Amino acid sequence: MELHIPTQLAIFSISIILLTPSSSSSSSSSSSSSCLSWSSLSNLHPLVVDSALEHLNYTAISEFRLVNRRRIIQCCDTNPYLQINVSGDTALGDEEYLTVNVTGVLVPVDSDWVAMISPSNADVSDCPLNKALYVETGDFSDLPLLCHYPVKAQYLSKDPDYLSCKKKECKEYKDGQCVVTTCGGTLTFHVVNIRTDIEFVLFAGGFATPCVLRKSNSLTFANPNQPLYGHLSSIDSTGTSMRITWVSGDRAPRGNVLPSPAKDFGWHDPGYIHSAVMTGLQPSTSYPYKYGSDSAGWSQQVQFRTPPAGGSNELKFLAFGDMGKAPLDDSVEHYIQPGSISVAKAVLDYVDSGNVDAIFHIGDISYATGFLAEWDFFLNLISPFASRVSYMTAIGNHERDYGGSGSVYFTPDSGGECGIAYETYFPMPTPAKDKPWYSIEQASVHFTVISTEHDWSENSEQYQWMKGDMASVDRSKTPWLVFTGHRPMYTSGSGGGADHRFLDAVEPLLLDNKVDLVLFGHVHNYERTCSVYQNECKAMPKKDQSGVDTYDHSNYSAPVQVVIGMAGFSLDNFLDEPSDWSLIRISKFGYFRGHAAPEELQLEYVNAGTRKVEDIFRITR
Repeated sequence: MELHIPTQLAIFSISIILLTPSSSSSSSSSSSSSCLSWSSLSNLHPLVVDSALEHLNYTAISEFRLVNRRRIIQCCDTNPYLQINVSGDTALGDEEYLTVNVTGVLVPVDSDWVAMISPSNADVSDCPLNKALYVETGDFSDLPLLCHYPVKAQYLSKDPDYLSCKKKECKEYKDGQCVVTTCGGTLTFHVVNIRTDIEFVLFAGGFATPCVLRKSNSLTFANPNQPLYGHLSSIDSTGTSMRITWVSGDRAPRGNVLPSPAKDFGWHDPGYIHSAVMTGLQPSTSYPYKYGSDSAGWSQQVQFRTPPAGGSNELKFLAFGDMGKAPLDDSVEHYIQPGSISVAKAVLDYVDSGNVDAIFHIGDISYATGFLAEWDFFLNLISPFASRVSYMTAIGNHERDYGGSGSVYFTPDSGGECGIAYETYFPMPTPAKDKPWYSIEQASVHFTVISTEHDWSENSEQYQWMKGDMASVDRSKTPWLVFTGHRPMYTSGSGGGADHRFLDAVEPLLLDNKVDLVLFGHVHNYERTCSVYQNECKAMPKKDQSGVDTYDHSNYSAPVQVVIGMAGFSLDNFLDEPSDWSLIRISKFGYFRGHAAPEELQLEYVNAGTRKVEDIFRITR
């Protein structure tokens, strides 16, 4: 089936001008008054250095991320041979690996680097003159600054032949002898369709003291309006309707401006986010579909499967938290989740097997955290499987939290996105905007999905909703009750991550409603508990004939809680002496797999690298 006349949505937008020197060729301008040696440039203001440590675990201020906080001065370079070129057509496809060649280098050094810049309209003439935006990042340095961050970057030393100058070219001869030899380097960049023109800029001075040497020609995407990155979600428990959400381009920025860093140095026009609902489907049935429009074009045909209807017998699902993305080249990005590629590949392979009805991604989705072009790279990573089965999400701290925004926690974890990007890219069957809690039934399982980032205290709107939702479950129809959100109630992770206030407020609801299984992320490892309540084991699993831990919920005592935040972010270690309630602890990248039947839940942790099941347990009735 094809979807026609999609609903168009746009998230916030503002025009931002990239600050780089107006002339990237320094061969004839070394006498310019703006030309200074890059080694003489001032370092970051001390408050910015302090903010790097303060925000390290939030929006991941790194050496690369702080590039945009530097003064940018034209390099004092008189080299007439220096060039940067990109091989291939200037009209780019939707996903390509581009070869960037730097030639004519007189003296290669390890501080030379190349950045992919978007948009490509570089200019030194302006910068957002709202000091308050910089103050939010702890930056009180003087303008001008690099106003728009590089999407990704690589040191030329990534080419092993660069520093040793194995790619020599003779540029000048005298009396038949070569008198000027230059060096060169080649880099490969993975590029996806982000709708705007791009260019590649050669910098000297490393990330700490960057100055511009040369710019490539501008490159455009062949179809910036192309519908891309489709992903599915369920809108109710019937399995008869599915929502498809995708991205396409539009040159006109629209929407409201938010006073936050997400519209400052991390801004990138997201184009349009479309959402349409396919109706008249049958549950547990496969269909082909396309998404797009006659004006913008259509996607390739995709085959998807609807989930089983609530109340039916069998459900096969995957779950994980904290995936994010990592570059598919040697680039540096502002926030990299090193396990994301291996986990995404393992998930795709399992979806290919035909044994998946739904996926639950419980918070910390893309880790774009205000660097909006990185949503495109994340969507490109997951769309091969998220376009084929129901991809349900919960909101995490890196989607929602920001000071003064109404989130429970006052950290700047979302980079100023404040949930807007997340809710637009991943519309769930929630009661309203910025109320990202919902429930869904699939086969014999009732999933209660909450936001740990919104008020969950007793008498809050969300608390009352949780209480009413779980109390209303018909256990004869959906005998299994699974409760999920982002931040855990229990963890032995060495960095902590549990909030005792959340435990005290919400855990009694789990016991009162006989929740079978609790799934959380946030802590980046895998951990399974006994049947736990108020930090005490109320029951222990028993080994069945196959040696599998089995929890008997025909004699219910307390929920089983599992942390599954091991899908991409750098892994967390465990305490040397964990609590008695902690039974299984694994610090490896992987995903969680469930098979629900009316009388039994079989649950597994799968190592993404080996594809081996490293923990298996059952819950019976």
